[in-house]
Amino acid sequence: MFAPFHIKNSLFTGFNLLMLLFISGCASTFRHPFSPAPARFGEFSSVHKKEISQLPQPREKVYAAVYSFRDQTGQYKLTENAASWSTVVTQGATSVLIQALEESNWFIAIEREGLSNLLNERRIIRQTQEQFQGSGTLSPLLYAGIIIEGGIIAYETNIRTGGAGARYFGTGASGQYREDQVTIYLRAVSTSTGRILKTVHASKTILSQKMDMGMFRFVSLQKLLEAETGYTFNEPAFLAVQEAIDKAVFALIVEGIADELWSLKTPGDITLPVIRDYFDNRDNQYDTDYLGNIQVQRTKCMSVGLDASGILYDGDVKSEKLNPGAVLTLGFMKRKQLSLDWELGISNFNNELKAKMAFSGLNLQYTVFNHFANSPWLTLGYGVSYHTSADWFSTKAEWNANTFQYIQAGAGYRWQLLEDKLGISISAKGRFYMNDEFDGLVQGKLNDRLWYFNLGIDYRFNLSKYRQRAIKI
Repeated sequence: MFAPFHIKNSLFTGFNLLMLLFISGCASTFRHPFSPAPARFGEFSSVHKKEISQLPQPREKVYAAVYSFRDQTGQYKLTENAASWSTVVTQGATSVLIQALEESNWFIAIEREGLSNLLNERRIIRQTQEQFQGSGTLSPLLYAGIIIEGGIIAYETNIRTGGAGARYFGTGASGQYREDQVTIYLRAVSTSTGRILKTVHASKTILSQKMDMGMFRFVSLQKLLEAETGYTFNEPAFLAVQEAIDKAVFALIVEGIADELWSLKTPGDITLPVIRDYFDNRDNQYDTDYLGNIQVQRTKCMSVGLDASGILYDGDVKSEKLNPGAVLTLGFMKRKQLSLDWELGISNFNNELKAKMAFSGLNLQYTVFNHFANSPWLTLGYGVSYHTSADWFSTKAEWNANTFQYIQAGAGYRWQLLEDKLGISISAKGRFYMNDEFDGLVQGKLNDRLWYFNLGIDYRFNLSKYRQRAIKI
């Protein structure tokens, strides 16, 4: 009589041991440090590796001076329990900028941040030479053709936060994240005229993550199993500043090539992928918001689409099969956030109903982010379906008896392709009939329902030949 209990207890114990091994494996993956790490060379940003290092050679390097590249945000680190006088971003951004200019191989950086120290040292050398050698001649200081100015002008905290978690029978995991953003501006100034030759800016998000997993359950009456592991990841603000500066230096070089401020050693290198990709990304950046979402101006007023459906019947007849269906849609007012769709569809029930169904309806569709290329949407509509177990074109009097009205609601997500001409979407919809006679049985408190799971494609167009000029936001 105790055998089932022992079997069940053994299964729970085995499951808990497997979860414990999984958590232990995750802990080893997080690379917990158990000893001090040796010093190593500093990191290069991904922009330096993929873009700056791929730049072609200049015809002639430009002498550039950097006097100061300061933190202009004035922000201090946020702490929960005490005041902190530590700044949120590095105060040594000038050194980062000088290295970025040097590593680009397009500029010869000239010392100006410690100019007073340099002049004092040259004075000491001159005085020493005059005293012991009788000559105080030194090579003249280099002068710069341009001055690089600018600074870190913004640091925004908590521009995006979120998290998720789940726990079942004392075992679960959860995670949280937060994004900050740092923005820098960079400008090149001509030393001969004082003219601002070019201004560029770049921004970089700073990601912080936290994940933890744990188990807390009784494996027997007096035995408790408890295990937990986790990690946090905080992207260094210094590396974010470094990457933003590298991006701005890269942009300054390419924009200077385009404006003929400086030139390539080999003019044909203007077609290299690293330069061509920059201009493609810059054009897209005009339509991108601070969260990285691409913004668009809707120019198509109509659409035609086709959905392939999997239909789950939920009514008085027991059925768990997914039935096939197809829906043809015609959309109106697609430039607006609230549009209208007319749909016409068919489906074939291969379950216990053994029926065919045709339906037609009108739906209001609300695009949640109408100015984004990709966006979720909500829909609500009314329609009529014809349900028959005979052929589609039956003219018998029972036709009217097999016509059912319904209310439909759903949600989906659409991905834009080919500049909003083509779109791919997934959606789920619930169809709620106004009576309980769809399956031929009237029982229970709820009317019959259908659940639709759709994968669709649509094409958007205008009826007139006139094309509305796209306006970039």
